[in-house]
Amino acid sequence: MAKERRHHHRPKRLARKVGVRSLRDKFLIVCEGVQTEPKYFSSFRVSKEVKVVGVGGNTDYVVREAIRLMDQDDFDQVWCVFDRDTFPVQNFNNALSLAKSHKIRVAYSNEAFEIWYLLHFHYHDTALSRSQYAKKLKTRSGFKYQKNADNMYELLENRQPDAIRNAERLLRSYIPHNPVKDNPCTTVHHLVQELNKFAV
Repeated sequence: MAKERRHHHRPKRLARKVGVRSLRDKFLIVCEGVQTEPKYFSSFRVSKEVKVVGVGGNTDYVVREAIRLMDQDDFDQVWCVFDRDTFPVQNFNNALSLAKSHKIRVAYSNEAFEIWYLLHFHYHDTALSRSQYAKKLKTRSGFKYQKNADNMYELLENRQPDAIRNAERLLRSYIPHNPVKDNPCTTVHHLVQELNKFAV
């Protein structure tokens, strides 16, 4: 008598979904400042989850906090935002090296974050202090600059393409590129461009 053949149904393999990673992109942005930068980056309207943290402290501390927070969650992009300011050269360089070794991207400004704001209005390649940037911003016609304002993103949004072009031009003007000496300079536009990829 022939044996009854049994058909073993193997479970169907689930097809790999294309583009799943892009649907769950998660940003971590750790800022040196506790108000100005966090308020600005929290205002971006994007389809991804963006965690913005203002920690204070020097550049080294900002990167170490980013590393600590990376261990607590799964992020697709991790950024540190800090200024050259008057921190010792070694602190600034160490922070850049430490970030690179942990695959953390850096949006830095030399000397201050306010250079990014000023580039929304015109190309600027003269070194200024933070207080001098603030004075220049306050003299802009039709623009009411107030430090740590909640609506800086909204006030500058329409001029953002100009700021990106000016920041790129400024960065290209330094050959060879030396972040600690290139003043003024900023790479904030790199982070802005990444966030804009997920604009809603």
